[in-house]
Amino acid sequence: MRLDRQQLRAKVGPERQWYRITNLADPAEVVIYDEIGYWGTSAETFLEELRSITASEISLRINSPGGEIFDGIAIHNVLRSHTATVTVYVDSLAASIASVIAMAGDRIIMQPHSQMMIHDGSGFCYGQAGDMREMADLLDRQSDNIAGVYAERAGGTVAEWRARMQAETWYTADEAVAAGLADEVARPVRQPDQDPAMAASWDLSVFRFAGRSAAPAPAVSEVVPVADPEPVEPTQEPEPVAQVPADVTPEPTEVPALNLGQAEPVAQAVEPDEWAALAAHLIHPPSAADVWESLREALL
Repeated sequence: MRLDRQQLRAKVGPERQWYRITNLADPAEVVIYDEIGYWGTSAETFLEELRSITASEISLRINSPGGEIFDGIAIHNVLRSHTATVTVYVDSLAASIASVIAMAGDRIIMQPHSQMMIHDGSGFCYGQAGDMREMADLLDRQSDNIAGVYAERAGGTVAEWRARMQAETWYTADEAVAAGLADEVARPVRQPDQDPAMAASWDLSVFRFAGRSAAPAPAVSEVVPVADPEPVEPTQEPEPVAQVPADVTPEPTEVPALNLGQAEPVAQAVEPDEWAALAAHLIHPPSAADVWESLREALL
């Protein structure tokens, strides 16, 4: 929020109209999507068009960082005094004097992930010490005046809201509702395409690609779903196992040795060893029967 019109500010694009009013339907639509009162059409022209709305309802959409205090207060008062029912939608940001304009709504709706910011007024002054003191007093009066707008809407005292303004307080959508600065957080609803002149309000040439339409398509890996394996049905039901009574001791059963995967040994023919036969009596001594048999043969 600033009081001067001559302060130099950086622009993000060419001069443009900072609002749009559509009075062809009910509700009429008022869009404030830029700084208020600095560039393009003056607030005086905006107020003239706002007063000409004949619809019974007005939808005010805000996405603004703020602007001049006196222009914002004038817009707030014209909205408050209009015969139409005013519904304010904070589409992304309602900061500084734009948050004061939002307070003029009969109902204030924060869009998902939108924000609201309040702070003390600021200004530019050139002159002597008396000029500086006069400027400081003017800023205090205007900041107290704005704190009264918040207190009227949300409750509390001017001093409490002035302290929050001096701290420069940023509210998320849910926090703005909790503080009493808004009534609800909306659920997203798809809207028809905006006027290209309003949608392209920012100069995106500072980036590598000036918007999504100028950028290449993002690389997206296709995920192939894996099919669940088919269940295998059993081919044969298992035979029931006989139950052995607890008082019966089973007899031991000889279990044949199992050949675990090894082939049975194959018997091979062994050629007779003559030397082994001749030396057999030396390795195995003859029995007594063999000795008597040998003597009997010798006597005969």
